[in-house]
This record gives sequence, C-alpha cells and structure tokens, in this order.
Amino acid sequence: MGEGAQLTQAGSGTEYEVFHTDCPARDVVDHVTSKWGVWVLISLRSHDLRFHALRDSIQGISEKMLAQTLRALVQDGLVWREVEPTTPPQVTYGLSEFGQDVAEPLTDLFDRITRRLPARGAV
Repeated sequence: MGEGAQLTQAGSGTEYEVFHTDCPARDVVDHVTSKWGVWVLISLRSHDLRFHALRDSIQGISEKMLAQTLRALVQDGLVWREVEPTTPPQVTYGLSEFGQDVAEPLTDLFDRITRRLPARGAV
C-alpha cells in the first residue's frame, strides 16, 4: 500500500485512511500493538480473568498500566468489562468477538516466534 492507502471496513463500505494520523483505525492498532496491549489480548484469549489474575498473568505490568491498557481496549471494543456488585466490586475482563478476531493472529505470531527460538539455555 502506498501513501493514502485505504482499507474498507467489512460490510459497511466505510474507508479508512490508515496512514493518516486522524484515522480511528490507527488508534486501535496503536492500542493493540502497545507494549502491554498484545499481552492483555493474548492473556484473555483462552479465558476471562479478574483484574488481579490478569495482572498476575502478565509479569512486569503495573496496576496503573494494566488499568490504562484495559480502559483503551474496552473503549475500542476489543475487551468487555463486567463489574459484580460486591464489596469490594469484582471486575472481570474478557475478549469481545472483535477482540478474539484480533487476538488470534497475535497468538499465532507468538507461537511462531517461540517455536523458532533456540531452547532455553542453548546458545
């Protein structure tokens, strides 16, 4: 694709100027490919998780960064959020259909990378 390339949204006829900074699709790509966005999507691919279980599954992420990443992914429609009215509230996250669709190739990419890496400890 060259400069000014367009992508058409499936079923809507809406064209996105993906190389323009004001393209809404570009924001979603930025959130998905952020340092933590990829790991959140991969972590949620196989099952729904509560906030702290999700944090524990992604080593190195702070609560602040997890909250910010989840907020962006929920706003983009990739992740859903369910709050149980308990004290304290229990919040569960999972992938929407859109999120599943995006997470699948990310998981495939991760699997391809780890298959090609040398065995741990081997040089």
